[in-house]
Amino acid sequence: MIQLQDISLHRGTQFLLEDANLTIHSGWKVGLIGANGVGKSSLFKMLLGELHADKGDLYLPGQLRIAHMAQEVSATDRSALEYVLDGDPQLRQVQIDLDRAEAEHDNHRIAELHAELEAIEGYTAESRAYQLLAGLGFSTSDAQRPVKDFSGGWRIRLNLAQALMCRSDLLLLDEPTNHLDLDATIWLEQWLRQYQGSIILISHDRDFLDNVVGHIAHLYNQKIELYKGNYSQFEVLRASKLAQQQQAFEKQQVRISEIEDFVRRFRAKATKAKQAQSRIKELERMEKIAPAHVDSPFSFTFRESEKISNPLMGLRHAQCGYSDKVILEDVSLNLQPGARIGLLGPNGAGKSTLIKTLVGDIGLVSGEPHSGEHLKIGYFAQHQLEALDLDASPLLHIKRISPQASDQEIRDFLGTFGFFGDAALDPVKRFSGGEKARVALSIIAWQKPNLLLMDEPTNHLDLEVRHALTLALQTFEGALILVSHDRHLLRNTVDEFLLVADGAVKEFKGDLDDYQNWLTENKRQQQASSEPANERENRSLSAAEKKEQKRLEADKRKQLSPLKKQLDKLEKALDKYQSELADTEEALSDTTLYEDSRKDELKALLQKQAELKRNAEDTEEQWLEQQEALEILEAELSG
Repeated sequence: MIQLQDISLHRGTQFLLEDANLTIHSGWKVGLIGANGVGKSSLFKMLLGELHADKGDLYLPGQLRIAHMAQEVSATDRSALEYVLDGDPQLRQVQIDLDRAEAEHDNHRIAELHAELEAIEGYTAESRAYQLLAGLGFSTSDAQRPVKDFSGGWRIRLNLAQALMCRSDLLLLDEPTNHLDLDATIWLEQWLRQYQGSIILISHDRDFLDNVVGHIAHLYNQKIELYKGNYSQFEVLRASKLAQQQQAFEKQQVRISEIEDFVRRFRAKATKAKQAQSRIKELERMEKIAPAHVDSPFSFTFRESEKISNPLMGLRHAQCGYSDKVILEDVSLNLQPGARIGLLGPNGAGKSTLIKTLVGDIGLVSGEPHSGEHLKIGYFAQHQLEALDLDASPLLHIKRISPQASDQEIRDFLGTFGFFGDAALDPVKRFSGGEKARVALSIIAWQKPNLLLMDEPTNHLDLEVRHALTLALQTFEGALILVSHDRHLLRNTVDEFLLVADGAVKEFKGDLDDYQNWLTENKRQQQASSEPANERENRSLSAAEKKEQKRLEADKRKQLSPLKKQLDKLEKALDKYQSELADTEEALSDTTLYEDSRKDELKALLQKQAELKRNAEDTEEQWLEQQEALEILEAELSG
């Protein structure tokens, strides 16, 4: 059990927590939420011992093994695979000790270390590391690439894999989905659901929270309030509290009216039956939770374009990619006002390539583009944040676009994006990633686009800004093409999906649940069609590969002895349970045992029988698993 009692935490003059309390029981999965800057990451640092409370007590169980995801990783020549394996320090120590014992020919110590290696699942460590890398979007060949070769976002994925590799009792994850695509996000939530320890998770992805956590810890007004349930249940509970306040209720009605308008507009134009039903259910639920966000400081909109063309733009039989590499073939699109399209597809399939082609960042390899006379694109991508003038303020960014606009008009507009008072005049270089994203969004909204192209707009945005963005996109009258790993945003702002995969762009007939099924089947087919092992063996091996092959074979031979010993041990245990069970059942055959005077003896024998059956079944199951592992290992060595 983890317990915070009357904790106060200050950073400089800022009060993050004051007399805050929180209890987390073993095995709980908790979502830690709250606006940016309220102290979520500081609370993590306190749990890790990197920060100490100014007042109060923190109680952690003895010998608690904590794994956490680092936010930065330095460039290193170490391979991605070895970097991930470094996440298990006990494994690394046993491997070091084993190398030393083998060098000293200490057979007794070698046997002990092999037993320890088996106990910590060391023989499957490399396989598990490969699985983590694959789940997070790395290819098999990526495993041997040095960490320094990967970009910043992919290095963060390696940090995540390293944290998951660590055998832990408590897992601390700070925005783990920020650098993941939808495929990897879905994989991660499945992995976390199976994790046996406790999890404290900072995330602004509401679907991710809904699918992983069973409690929400809300940091608000320097307190921590614990709610039972996932994020959607938290919203309903919090909404019921806030709806009791008259001022909140009045603002709530405005939000509900906006949502109802969108519901009516959507019902009138929905054409995809299954997706429409999924969306309508979600929208009906949104009306109930609207009050949970009545105190949000964000209320921006994408202003209506003054002129519009029909169609806005399109492509005919286009090839998208680069001069030396075609990524998408025969792409035909016809974007009309009001089109609301979500792009789905595996990592690297070409979603961002299509967006960049439409915005004009990269030219067509071949094909016919066409644009409407009044086309005006609003484009959001992560590199847009890097293009901001770091020395300029939000107000100056917009003033450069519209010199004739008054400062007060711009200030009022920026206030809807949460830039109040002096914040509108601060240089962007002082801003966090989330604040820079809001500046980029405000610049887009100010220019009144009639086509929005958005590539992962929610990275670095907290839950309140994401909620405001969802509402803004719902009321946007122009066309929208959206790439996002935030399923809530996709589900509530687009009417149709296009699947970008296998070099093509096609209509996807289904909803996000169907897409998750498609991903599973697509991965299965890829594995089935991958290069057979015998083909790999037929090619000539390099000296390094031969050395690695010999090392792997030696490792497998070392596994044989512990496996056989474990099988022998399980066989003896099973014989013992079966012998005792036979004796017990013979005793139960005595008819006098069922007389009233012997009912306590009967009860004890029945309990013993049930326990022995249970133990025998468990032992037999373990024996079968170990026997299968031994047969696989022997087949690999003989093959």
